[in-house]
Amino acid sequence: MPVSSTGAACIEVERVKENAPKVLDASRLASLIEALRRRGYEVIGPTVRDGAIVFDHIESAEELPAGWTDEQAPGHYRLKRRQDQAVFGYAVGPQSWKKYLHPADVRLWSAERQKGTFRILNNETRPKRPLAFLGVRACDLAAIAVQDRVLTGDRYRDPVYSSWRDGAFLVAVQCTQAAETCFCASMGTGPRAQQGFDLALTELVDNSGHRFLLQAGSDRGVELLAELETLPATEETLRQEEAAVETAARQQVRSIDTTGIKDLLYENFEHPRWDHVAARCLTCANCTMVCPTCFCTTVEDISDVTGDHAERWRRWDSCFTMSFSYIHGGSVRATAKARYRQWMTHKLASWIDQFGSSGCVGCGRCITWCPVGIDITEEARAIRETGSHGNT
Repeated sequence: MPVSSTGAACIEVERVKENAPKVLDASRLASLIEALRRRGYEVIGPTVRDGAIVFDHIESAEELPAGWTDEQAPGHYRLKRRQDQAVFGYAVGPQSWKKYLHPADVRLWSAERQKGTFRILNNETRPKRPLAFLGVRACDLAAIAVQDRVLTGDRYRDPVYSSWRDGAFLVAVQCTQAAETCFCASMGTGPRAQQGFDLALTELVDNSGHRFLLQAGSDRGVELLAELETLPATEETLRQEEAAVETAARQQVRSIDTTGIKDLLYENFEHPRWDHVAARCLTCANCTMVCPTCFCTTVEDISDVTGDHAERWRRWDSCFTMSFSYIHGGSVRATAKARYRQWMTHKLASWIDQFGSSGCVGCGRCITWCPVGIDITEEARAIRETGSHGNT
């Protein structure tokens, strides 16, 4: 039986009500984790370990980094105590969700010698349970979207990435403070998460108490939100939430002017700034290891001492290693200058040609975790100011 226009309007009103922002008291955050676990998800979230905020399996709210924040600068990362018990009162740690979606070490297959010949064994890479990511920042949501495009949205689909990505439940956390190394606002990737999440939280800690504003971003998010003991969000709470996220944007002291960035870098391939940065670069590959969008890998074959068992592994690699660009006769990019130029130009320019977007999401990890504090925003600014496509 067809639905009348009045009936359709009522259904739409109910849908809007279901998806209206809700307020969850901080004391009930554990109920969110429990609801995810009841649905069969393996919850991954932030926790404090080895002097950093890292991602790991989370079974209770007590494992979250309540009362901790981070202090970041070029080549500098420290944890320090907050004056409150904010759970997500930090920027980003050394790890991104790439750790789980695009793992650093994956066994592609193994083989055993049986009756004089090798038999390749069936290797299952799918997770036992779907993953739920708790605490995904806007920049990391953008990074996941970039890797989705690279690893699943082209002619060839990466089966390993797909097996971990499919069915993942994403709980975003809106940023209310920025680190000194953040520049997501200039890249258009934050600090507010606009899409790509199932549920988004904004943590508010003020004179009105400690609470979370919740907003569903998918049907799965609506269903989960309906299970939680929440209150409707007031107009005042919505204003406070908006102001908190705007504060994070205003705190950012770094930026990249992306206007014509692709042509700028292409036209300055021999700019003297490349020699300047190469004199400092250790080619240690830290920047690519912590980058949430870098996806380069290599393949290694190993065998045991008996020769009866062999395995093939895929491992993270980097354009900063000599062996990465090795072909007959040697490495194509034998100098630090060539390797840093390759990384930065690919990230900000040729990535656009390949995939239709920048490969940088402004998370600032490459700045924080560079041992000598090389700053990609400073390098881009220097080339713009003095290059052939610059302003001077």
